[in-house]
Amino acid sequence: MAKGFRQKIRQKNTENSGFGDNASGRFINKDGLPNVTRKGVNIFNRFSWYHTMLDLSTFQFLSYLVIAYVLVNLFFAFIYYLIGVEHLTGIDKSDPVNEFIDVFFFSSQTFTTVGYGRIAPVGFMASLVATFEAFLGLLTFAIATGLFYGRFSRPRAYLKFSDIAVISPFKGGSALMFRLAPFKNNALTDADVIVSAAIEVIENSVPKSNFYTLKTQLNKINTLALNWTVVHKIDEESPFYGFSEEDFKNTDIEIIVHLRAFDEVFSNTVVQRCSYISKEIIYGAKFTPMYYPDKENLSTVLDLDKINDYQKADLPMMMEEK
Repeated sequence: MAKGFRQKIRQKNTENSGFGDNASGRFINKDGLPNVTRKGVNIFNRFSWYHTMLDLSTFQFLSYLVIAYVLVNLFFAFIYYLIGVEHLTGIDKSDPVNEFIDVFFFSSQTFTTVGYGRIAPVGFMASLVATFEAFLGLLTFAIATGLFYGRFSRPRAYLKFSDIAVISPFKGGSALMFRLAPFKNNALTDADVIVSAAIEVIENSVPKSNFYTLKTQLNKINTLALNWTVVHKIDEESPFYGFSEEDFKNTDIEIIVHLRAFDEVFSNTVVQRCSYISKEIIYGAKFTPMYYPDKENLSTVLDLDKINDYQKADLPMMMEEK
């Protein structure tokens, strides 16, 4: 990196990035969440379990529910078995395995408050445990219902970002580009994007992260129906002006993307973030089209499998900073 470039970065340092100069590592993970580890509080205060359950994938969420349901019933079945199967009527006492199976299904019937009636508790301890389990089941299913509703009704952007950014030819020069596209049938309007960059520089033998805002050719669109290629032209005002392929490879760079749009169905604003680090920036490439007309030429096909497709492209000779 040229010395003049370092001076330019210091002059254009921005203070609204949300990260300090001494922050290290990747700032925004690929899932859009900040790469921050919190200490000083216990684990129960460190995480919002409600937000955690809402952010899980559908498979993870359902898997956790099923596993928790099985474990809880195994726990209560073990308690009933310790109390004694003689305190439960209708148990198959032919062998211990059948006894435990019957106790497990009695626990599941009690936990869900179904209560078929073939097996019933007899005595104080068995009835007390069954009463507590039924109460716990009511609370648990109320919480699970709330989580299901929260996941179903929560507005999301449902945007897919390209895994890579590219340095492409653009208007006689070059530009940094990445693209995004909606992957569900939600209607997003008034979408605007803010692109920031973090560059690690060495000052007095100490690494330091400088942040600044990248100007984009178009930072707002009325309707986000197809893919949107966000373009930052590398000109004299760009911090990447004069950067060679080696500079992009050898400099710690992170492009931080913050997108906000209005969801017409929920009448609410949705937000999604993404980032690209140096190894995810491909020099001398351009994206290939990812949408085309259908066979009858009556509608447009958006092929999301092509969001990362690119081809090599020759860049014009870039002017070096003096």
